[in-house]
Amino acid sequence: MVKPEKKSKKIKKKLLHRYRLVILNDDTFEERLSLNLTRLNVFVLGTLSAIFLIVFTTILIAFTPLKEYIPGYSSTSLKKKAVKLSFKTDSLQRVIDLNEKYFTSIKQVLQGEVSTVQFNKDSIIQAAKLEASQVDLNPIKEDSLLRQKVDKEDKYNLFETAKSRASFVLFPPANGTISENYNSKTKHYAVDVVLAKDTPIKATADGTVIFAEWTTQTGYVIILEHSYGLISVYKHNASLNKSQGDLVKAGEVIAASGNSGELSTGPHLHFELWSDGYSVNPTNFIDFK
Repeated sequence: MVKPEKKSKKIKKKLLHRYRLVILNDDTFEERLSLNLTRLNVFVLGTLSAIFLIVFTTILIAFTPLKEYIPGYSSTSLKKKAVKLSFKTDSLQRVIDLNEKYFTSIKQVLQGEVSTVQFNKDSIIQAAKLEASQVDLNPIKEDSLLRQKVDKEDKYNLFETAKSRASFVLFPPANGTISENYNSKTKHYAVDVVLAKDTPIKATADGTVIFAEWTTQTGYVIILEHSYGLISVYKHNASLNKSQGDLVKAGEVIAASGNSGELSTGPHLHFELWSDGYSVNPTNFIDFK
């Protein structure tokens, strides 16, 4: 039986036993290279070479574009595009949510689901007085000079003048006899124009359709949003020619008059005009005759 000491000496001898690696010229047998090696040197050198190769390959793949060619890794540019698209999608979703809330509030108003809210006018006026008292409203010299300069520029600006005049040009949605006028005291914020059934209803100005649906009380309703904070409402129609989101031109047919809805007593057009959230008497700007 071999003793452990002799066995360990034998292994150590094998590992440290020297070998000579000689490279010769095959034709002349001239010695070109000679190396003294041991099994231990070969093992250590091979291990270090393998570790170096693994580390170098890992660094090369992790920090260079070569990793894009390995299954499971994605392109850096593709990731950037995905992040940008994610931000755009989030922004669009917020816009859609705001539009949905806006259209829902319009539906609630049209269907009579919104109750009147009483405001304490005295407290509002008092708060406004307190805020105004804390602000110095006296104009400074630079402000006065700037106002004079702007007034002179706008006075002879033909484009600005034409723009302000154009904002008040409204076309009649239909011509007929007014059966009920605008009356803010009775909360009739519209004019009712008597029309024959299926009379074409036209857009009063260029705009976008923000509501076009059926309601129980007012039948087929279409609402247009125009420039300068103006909104026009057309109720009790027999049918609608436009859908929500459509762009319309002034004078374009958007509906046909009718007698739809529970609050209608005959074929007519219930026409409302709103400016920056306040009702406006349409007859001040439109001649329905």
